[in-house]
Amino acid sequence: MNQSLLVRFARPLALAGLLGAAAGAQAGTLSIGHTTWVGYGTLYLARDLGYFKEQGLDLQLTPIEEASMYMAAQASGKLSGSASTIDEILKYRPQFCFKAVAALDDSHGGDGVLVGKEVNSLAELKGKEVAVNEGSVSQFWLSYLLKNAGMSLSDIKVQNMTADDAATAFIAGRVPAAVTWEPHLSLVREKQQGKVLVDSTATPGVIVDVVALNCDVIEKQPEDVKALVKGLYKAVQYTQEHPQEAYAIMAKGVGGYLSDPKELANAAKGVRFYDEAMSEKLLGSAGKPGDIKAIIGLANETWSSLQGKTFQVSYDDLIDTRFVVQ
Repeated sequence: MNQSLLVRFARPLALAGLLGAAAGAQAGTLSIGHTTWVGYGTLYLARDLGYFKEQGLDLQLTPIEEASMYMAAQASGKLSGSASTIDEILKYRPQFCFKAVAALDDSHGGDGVLVGKEVNSLAELKGKEVAVNEGSVSQFWLSYLLKNAGMSLSDIKVQNMTADDAATAFIAGRVPAAVTWEPHLSLVREKQQGKVLVDSTATPGVIVDVVALNCDVIEKQPEDVKALVKGLYKAVQYTQEHPQEAYAIMAKGVGGYLSDPKELANAAKGVRFYDEAMSEKLLGSAGKPGDIKAIIGLANETWSSLQGKTFQVSYDDLIDTRFVVQ
């Protein structure tokens, strides 16, 4: 079992104790749950460089490897918010009030479809087994890719697996195709055990990570939210100016399968960290919706189709632009 998979199973076991420490957050404190992903590295970087603390913010970060678990903790008030993809959290918005206040990153090569060397198009996967994690961003993205190719998930045989298991199954020859992410894409390229048919460089701005905070937290702790966003922008600038130093700090914080700075640096090649200008373009500003509005529409359409129930979450339901421009 690889290290990333061990992290997936081990960390939820410690959830109760971690959330016990995070529960009952007050002014000056924000608690955020998240999976292990390179795009969340700037949260740790800003924390460990003191960018939040210098503004009076104590940011508590809790790795939780299942979206349903960190969203349940957020809904109950045990967490202030979460770091996740916009399509993932959209499914929970009808159940309780939260909004995205900051953009973190988008996948720009970090996600991909693994296939055999003989496969040259998505159309060639018709009728074949494809390993993908149902209900996750991987399924959302695969559905988007197939739609653009004039296909749908009904054209393939979905094998429900986590992204880690999907990669393992593909490398072992148990499935002819898999949707997964780094470091598995690089591993397949290096070992030439197949190829990456398409990766997320072909779909910029579709797999987008944000920080979403509960509505009552936003209203009661606006200065903390402002400090969070400001600290993130400062961390992105530091990463641009001192990448190797930044990756070393991120690796120590994010941990898990990204605990090696070399692994994290390699994974970071597949994401774009969002600075203020990028965030404003994505999230928008007062009276001017950003590019994410189209992704919200796509997520509503995709999940409505895949889950058999209607999602009608609006841009205004999901995005708070008051803190984007500092």
